[in-house]
Amino acid sequence: MKLQPGQVLHMVNELYPYIIEFEEEAKSSGLETHRKRKRSAGSNSIEGDAAQETEPMTEQELETTDASQYPLPPKKGKDASAKKARESLGHWSQGLKISMQDPKMQVYKDEQVVVIKDKYPKARYHWLVLPWASISSLKAVTSEHLELLQHMHTVGEKVISDFAGCSKLRFRLGYHAIPSMSHVHLHVISQDFDSPCLKNKKHWNSFNTEYFLESKAIIKMVQEAGRVTVQDESSELLKLPLRCHECQQLLPSIPQLKEHLRKHWAKPQINKPKTVD
Repeated sequence: MKLQPGQVLHMVNELYPYIIEFEEEAKSSGLETHRKRKRSAGSNSIEGDAAQETEPMTEQELETTDASQYPLPPKKGKDASAKKARESLGHWSQGLKISMQDPKMQVYKDEQVVVIKDKYPKARYHWLVLPWASISSLKAVTSEHLELLQHMHTVGEKVISDFAGCSKLRFRLGYHAIPSMSHVHLHVISQDFDSPCLKNKKHWNSFNTEYFLESKAIIKMVQEAGRVTVQDESSELLKLPLRCHECQQLLPSIPQLKEHLRKHWAKPQINKPKTVD
């Protein structure tokens, strides 16, 4: 590239080190051509590079410059901003933090926990027990949370007694190994799985494989090890074939599985949930 007198060369590159070579041709025939070499962007002297003042590009230079040849540097703080956005209450993964504050969703609360109705229940009875304390997931649980976990289990059993005491359905209390929602929560769910919100294999296997960690097993783990260990390959359990949790029969689809489940029980009378004052 040949520069005319008065023109300024602007280099936009903060990604890779580069070398600029200037070759200045003197008009005097008696003088030899002088060559200057300058290293930029990759040099150790950041202050020296920053101290060099440049003039803005002319209109002609802007029109003839191919911007694609000079990729803009990544915006600083982009990753941090994305993380902050995920942590804000507006992000879908933070939905539980909103629901637990909603009186219409609450069915029980005390100084340590709140119980809410699952927004997309996977069975006739499906509640979530959440601590008021901020605990992101099971991986953040320590021995200090042991009494809280025990209290969450006790409250879960109380909710079953209060709202489904007349039901003949079985219940399970447990946690998902890798939950999609932030803030640790205990599932209290009846084993009928009679719900239009149960739509796919992932939904079914999240409650009917080892992906669903029993509440008492988690409590015992914390008692013995002081923390909760979640297997890295747990997500693979969601891909397993559909299998009835009552008789272990394999079913090819969710509609056929639901039809099969009706053979195991009759629908009981559903009690109307109590409201929180």
